Amino acid sequence: MGMFAGTYPTRYQAITIHNIAKQPEWQRLDPEVREGIEVVARVLPFRTNVYVVRELIDWSNIPDDPIFQLTFPQRGMLAPEDFQAMRDLLRRGGSREEVTALANEIRYKLNPHPAGQLTHNVPMMDGQRLWGMQHKYRETVLFFPAQGQTCHAYCTYCFRWAQFVGIDELKFEAKEVDLLVAYLRRHPFVTDLLYTGGDPMIMKARALRRYIEPVLHPDLAHVQTIRIGTKVLSYWPQRFVTDEDADDVLRLFESIVKAGRHLAIMAHFSHPREMATPIVQEAIRRVRETGAEIRMQAPLVRHVNDSPEVWATMWQEGVRLGMIPYYMFVERDTGPKNYFEVPLVEAHEIFRQAFAQVSGLARTVRGPSMSAWPGKVRVLGTAEIRGEKVIVLDFLQGRNPDWNGRPFFAQYDPKATWLDQLRPAFGEEKFFFEKDIEGRSFEWWAVEGTDHPLSVPAHVVA
Repeated sequence: MGMFAGTYPTRYQAITIHNIAKQPEWQRLDPEVREGIEVVARVLPFRTNVYVVRELIDWSNIPDDPIFQLTFPQRGMLAPEDFQAMRDLLRRGGSREEVTALANEIRYKLNPHPAGQLTHNVPMMDGQRLWGMQHKYRETVLFFPAQGQTCHAYCTYCFRWAQFVGIDELKFEAKEVDLLVAYLRRHPFVTDLLYTGGDPMIMKARALRRYIEPVLHPDLAHVQTIRIGTKVLSYWPQRFVTDEDADDVLRLFESIVKAGRHLAIMAHFSHPREMATPIVQEAIRRVRETGAEIRMQAPLVRHVNDSPEVWATMWQEGVRLGMIPYYMFVERDTGPKNYFEVPLVEAHEIFRQAFAQVSGLARTVRGPSMSAWPGKVRVLGTAEIRGEKVIVLDFLQGRNPDWNGRPFFAQYDPKATWLDQLRPAFGEEKFFFEKDIEGRSFEWWAVEGTDHPLSVPAHVVA
């Protein structure tokens, strides 16, 4: 697109801890801030690019700038004792092997794969675990294409951080699409397929086409919706505008729509600044012209977007640009959660105040929602019932579809940040879904062609 020539960088180049010192902005940082980044980046993933650094970050407001907090590791992301151990090792010139060993020791403390992603969500077919796929909810299968398991920039809060730290046993990916196609054929109740990562939009158009086109075959017509989870509109909108194969990607999107499938771009926007540049607005326009819908989602994270005004502005601007507000998530119980988490009661109040500021078109958004082991649990608010103050919740999506939409009550706890910290109200020993899962699980891949759960043990509830 000629109108953007010379305005924005057109050649993508990752900025990591190994080359960040070449950036002029690095020299402007306080030495203590630089050391914090250098230490934490040895444990948690750090990757950004020139577009994010030059166009989205306000360098006069460091370290408080929300996009800086969103993309640059902060010392508070590690426990003080872990930060000190890594800092001391780096200061005394520890070997690469020593640094890796200590980093891995710290990583395994951080719940790298929460909510049963490896233990309960990975499907089986013909006695084989299909690593690189997940099937948690009956209608929806997740696919992790191997060539899409990185991003144009990493979010500091990312709940899939374990994908990016170089430990093979923590990485989740699928190299071939054939098993996905065979699996979908055997499960005709699957209507939605989500390509996720990492970020599938890091792939070239030809690679993306290889993963998607086989699913468009007429005998897989029950797969009605193709979803692509991506942060590319925020971190590299050039993907749809000036990249050499941008038009090829858009033609692929058009072919999905022409094949009679709904194409949903699940776009992660964490802050309204990410949708403020002319090039991202052009990218949004071009994607929508293919017939695809763009749905906006993000977690509520401390230091980045923990105010009603930020969310209301983001939803309003998204609607103006033709996008659909979809989810406000609760920051997951993994990685540097202690730095980013917001208590559930506070999260709901932020959501409620933001919700009150927008029109009905923006109120398609749902949340705050926890993607916990039993399912997507929404915080509906607080109430007083029979003299007891409680937190009211329900399931937006459950491992058992019968749980969906059922309200339940937890004891009021203003400090709780996740489902496993809540206790049932009214003297109950267990929540209704905990009673329901005793002695069985809801593994949709286990019964070919049916939606009946097996009776097998499953006791993890958080």
